Amino acid sequence: MPASASASQVKLSSDHCGVFHLPRLTKESAAKASQVLQENHEIHHCFFSASGFHNHIAHHILTLYALGASPKLIQTHYDKNKTYQRKSQPLDDAIVEDLHDRKKFHDYLGNERYYHDYLEYFRGEIDNKGYEEVINEYCLKGDERADDMLVRLHAGFLHPMIHLGFGVEFKQPAIIAEALAQAAVHDSWIGPFMLDAEKAAASSDKGKPMVELLDEVRAETKLSSAADWDDPNKIRDGILVRAPDEMIRIAAKWKVMPGAIIEKTAEMTNAAVYYTGGAQHPPKQIKFDFYYIHCVNCSIFYDAFLKEATWMSDENKARLLEWKGRLDLCMYASRRSPKPRMDVIDNYKPKHPETAKNSIVETGPWDGIFARVLHHDDDGHAAKLVRALAHGETICAANRMDDPLFRIKGDMWLQLGHMAIDSVEDTGDAWVRSAGFPEAWEK
Repeated sequence: MPASASASQVKLSSDHCGVFHLPRLTKESAAKASQVLQENHEIHHCFFSASGFHNHIAHHILTLYALGASPKLIQTHYDKNKTYQRKSQPLDDAIVEDLHDRKKFHDYLGNERYYHDYLEYFRGEIDNKGYEEVINEYCLKGDERADDMLVRLHAGFLHPMIHLGFGVEFKQPAIIAEALAQAAVHDSWIGPFMLDAEKAAASSDKGKPMVELLDEVRAETKLSSAADWDDPNKIRDGILVRAPDEMIRIAAKWKVMPGAIIEKTAEMTNAAVYYTGGAQHPPKQIKFDFYYIHCVNCSIFYDAFLKEATWMSDENKARLLEWKGRLDLCMYASRRSPKPRMDVIDNYKPKHPETAKNSIVETGPWDGIFARVLHHDDDGHAAKLVRALAHGETICAANRMDDPLFRIKGDMWLQLGHMAIDSVEDTGDAWVRSAGFPEAWEK
């Protein structure tokens, strides 16, 4: 890890910048990003509201840094997004001590008021054992506590897992401590689905490709129509109430063998981009689904686990990838599984064609997109999406253009990059929410 980085100290290095970054990141930007991330670590809660809306500062700043943001730009974005954050609850030393008891550790789970206490607890665990051992013990060991924490990492539209991924990718123990504390205060209602799908997979035959499973979800009418527009949470109150058996049956068919992690990471990434980028509704303007983009934004970290987490067994890497794919399938179903419109991607005309496909420019074809998203005023979702798309292109490049399991290929990646930045700069809301419902496009 970078020198001086610890469970309580963020310290980025321009020598270690993650699995996808621009060349020549500066020490000055590393120092500025470290400074604002440290302030966020010490002061802010993981939710900016009591109803559970997430603090995205760590995601945003690390993505800006990887895409080459200047110190001034990093500070500007941080200053805008810190204004609405909540301060963490005061630390309770007695509760931190309680957390060393397994039963009491469990009793405090799922309550956001204990975020600071869990954060301090995991700082201590990481200081004593190293973040590698802590992740293996608390999330991947396979016992009751680890499985419960693994479930919570997948709650909240993958936010705790995204946070953990950033910490592992950039080798920042403090960010990992935040991720584990964040997971601890999330709910666990997704657990029965994830664990039952895993059990069903263990007793089933050979798995199926992700794109074929997406097609199965869409063709299974009971499942693809299980969520209602008025459901408060379309997975919890829709899919898992009205079609749980159908969802488990299909999800269990996504299987990853430890020897196939590289190929399956690319397959999962390609499939997530396929249903996310293709969820369009012409003649309505191009918009990406806010829920689907989390599946894309999280995809980059499975490559980070593959390349950076040498301390994680191949069996656990495969297990994480299985859980990600199964949750992706559930997410796809929960928005009424719209048929991806490949024609919209193929025929898209970028609004700034100077970096469009087939252009001959001195800089890389993504550079104009990166420059624009660095200046986009939001909480980081757009920058994460653009970075994940550009990364997806790199890990899928080795697959043949005629491979039917990889439906996003060639120039489509850059097309999607243009669609992403053009859509968030366009009029109206930055994102569509629940793209398979006609109601989502009525604005």
